[in-house]
Parts: sequence; C-alpha cells; structure tokens
Amino acid sequence: MALKPCCSADGKPLSTASIESNFSDLHESLGMQQAIAEANRCIYCYDAPCIQACPTSIDIPTFIHQIRTDNVNGSAKTILAENIMGGTCARVCPTEVLCQEACVLNNEHDHAVEIGHLQRYAVDHLLASSQAHPFDRNAATGKTIAVIGAGPAGLSCAHRAAMLGHQVTVYEAKAKPGGLNEYGLAAYKMVDDFAQREVEFLLGIGGIEVKYNQALGEGLSIEQLRKEFDAVFIGVGLTDTYSLGLENEDINGIDDAVDFIEQIRQAKDKSEVKVGNDVVVIGAGNTAIDAAVQAKRLGAANVTLVYRRGEEHMSATEWEVNLARTNGVNIHLWAAPNSIKGQDFVKAIEFNKTKIKHNKLVNSGQSYQIKADMVLKAIGQKLNRSDLTDIEVNRGKIVVNEHYETSIPNVYAGGDAISSGEDLTVQAVEDGKLAAHCIDAAFTQKEVSHG
Repeated sequence: MALKPCCSADGKPLSTASIESNFSDLHESLGMQQAIAEANRCIYCYDAPCIQACPTSIDIPTFIHQIRTDNVNGSAKTILAENIMGGTCARVCPTEVLCQEACVLNNEHDHAVEIGHLQRYAVDHLLASSQAHPFDRNAATGKTIAVIGAGPAGLSCAHRAAMLGHQVTVYEAKAKPGGLNEYGLAAYKMVDDFAQREVEFLLGIGGIEVKYNQALGEGLSIEQLRKEFDAVFIGVGLTDTYSLGLENEDINGIDDAVDFIEQIRQAKDKSEVKVGNDVVVIGAGNTAIDAAVQAKRLGAANVTLVYRRGEEHMSATEWEVNLARTNGVNIHLWAAPNSIKGQDFVKAIEFNKTKIKHNKLVNSGQSYQIKADMVLKAIGQKLNRSDLTDIEVNRGKIVVNEHYETSIPNVYAGGDAISSGEDLTVQAVEDGKLAAHCIDAAFTQKEVSHG
C-alpha cells in the first residue's frame, strides 16, 4: 500500500493539488487479470468458513468462481442478492477480521484470498455497465412501509421491501441519502461520489420514494406514520455524541470528529477545510482513525491520537491503527483527558496517565500536556432518544424481538440503533434486509428463516 506524503517538507500549507492527491482512492481497484489471478487462489471450500464470517452470508466461493469464469455481472448479482450495498462494504468493511480472517489460506505459509478487493471488482463492474437493475419486484401487494433514515439499514430495508412488492417511503433528516456512507466515512475510502452512485443504483428497483429534510420531531412522528402506513422501520443510527465532561469543552477549536469528517466529505474543495497545526484526536475507534489520518492528509503538522487504554483494547482494527501510523499520526496510549487549556481558543490539553489496578482503570498520578489548536472528540456516539420516548430502550439501544419488532406493534428497527452485532455497515445492511422479510412475513403470516 503506497501512501503519499501528507505534508510539505518545509512545513508550508499543502497545495490544492497535493491535498487532492492525498484524498485519492486508498485502494487501487483490481484490473481484470489481477482479479482472475486472485480468484484462482480460492479453493472453493465445501464448508466455506468465509460465508459464516460474513454478517450478510454472501456466497463468497460462488461469486469468486463466477469471476474466474468471466461471469462478472453474475458474480455481482450473487453478492448483491445478500448485500445490496456490497460496493460500500467492499471498500470499508473490516474484511481482515471477518471473511478474510476465516479464509483457510490465511496461515503462516500463505495469506487470505483478497475477498474485499474481488467483491469491489465485481460490484463496480456491474454498476459501470448499462444493464437494467439486476433484481425484479414481486407483484404489488398494496402494503405500504415507512422507513425512517436513508442510511445503510434503512436503504437495505427499503430495497428488500420493494423487491417483495411493497411500496416504500423513506424519510431522511439530511439533504442527501446514504447516512454514514455519505457523511461518516473517510473521503479516501469513498471517492468519486460512490455513496450517491450506489444509492441511485439501489433505488433503481423502483417502488421507493425518498423524502429529504424530514427529521423525527420536526413535523414527523412515529405515531403519525403508524396511522399512514402498514408498518414502520426505524433506521436512525446513533446521531448524538458523547462529551468529555470537562470545563471549557465549548471553546473554539474543540469539535466532534464526526462533524469534521462530514465537513471533509461534503467539501467540494478539500483545501478549504480548516485544519489545525497541532491536532489532538481523542478516541480509539475507526472514526478516530479516520479523523486523525484525514487531518494529517489536509496538512496538519502534528496529529496525536490519544486513548485511555492499551492498543489491544482499541476498537479500531489493527489495519486501521497501522494506517494511522504510516500516515504520521502519533498514538499515545494509557492517557485520559483531564483538563482543557485556553480561554477563547484551545491551546493545549492535559492528560492523566492511566493504568489497570485491581481490574479497573485508574489514574497513575502522573500527567502531561499536549499542545493543541484543534481537538477532535471521537469517544462514541449514542441514540437520540428525544423522539423515541414511547419505544423501549435498553443500554442506549432500541429493544427489538427476534423479528426486529420494537415494543410498539408494527414498528421495527435495525442498524446501529439496535444491538444486533458490531456497529458496522455490513451489519446494518443485514438488519435492514432481515427486517424487511419480517415485515413481509407479518403481512402474510409467514415464518422467516434467519439463516
């Protein structure tokens, strides 16, 4: 993986051209010969542990076999039949800890088949073709479904429900669809407006209307939607962020990492995005990594990611942590924020060194400061409960039964807003897909298989 320099050698601001280069595609897509060569490495396992490791249960050996037999569009259909957002997942899914970790070739003598790259090759090939949408709708059922949120879970539910013959209306709080795929992923992972191209493809199934700038609590309520539709699906994600709980947290220069990432993603000219010279990112997940690496690629001289525990406790994958290091991000472990220095603008942040004592994280009694003119908080996101007061919530997640139904009859939920697995795009897509089948089953009183 060749990485471009992130800042000029003389410390001057990066040029527009340099920044544009820094935000080019993180992974070069495979060419035909590369894809066939990689596909030929797959031994087409009978029990295929890679399928079991995929949250959406894609038939991985089959789609790889279709690539090597030059049936690339057929391969894409195999993928999209289980994961309609397979293009995004191929770009951002942590395959190294999912399907590729389960690959039987992943051992001391060899390495896993590059499943993610092959998936991207197949899906991109289909999206670039002029073929009609690969899936047909069932006969119209006359049933209507309201979907709240045009993120991965909501769009996946909408697509599968439309395939099953239902009419779907999606209500999206923002001006564009895609959810985290559009607003929350690093720009170098989603180049060429891919999130929007994928949504356009997905909507090609027909039977889906999307209404934008429609947020819960702003003229839109679950109670009203229940009256107008036969079923409601909630795919709102986790839109609130946690605070550090420190004094001066509202001074200039302190922001949420998700807002910083969104600003970069929506900027037509990334050179106009303001970035500090000394940036401190607080957190340990992939959002923290995305914020830190992008700050460096925008030209920040010093970027430090700080986490209160050890590297083995970080929720970011090893691959993402290594990406940060190769981009010049300094990683400080065993340090918790203690105080913010500065009056109107942040000047530095003080950290207490931490350690484990009697199985608890405690202050070691030592502290140090890091100079900062920009602090990005990436310490987690949470459910906005203000407009979900009538729905049962437990430990910050909407409670659903085995059919994805909430405590309110005919109201379903999925994605990051529920506890169904890791908060990943691929899991959200699976939730939406299965919820659509559960809604359909409720309409027809059928039993649904969960694989």
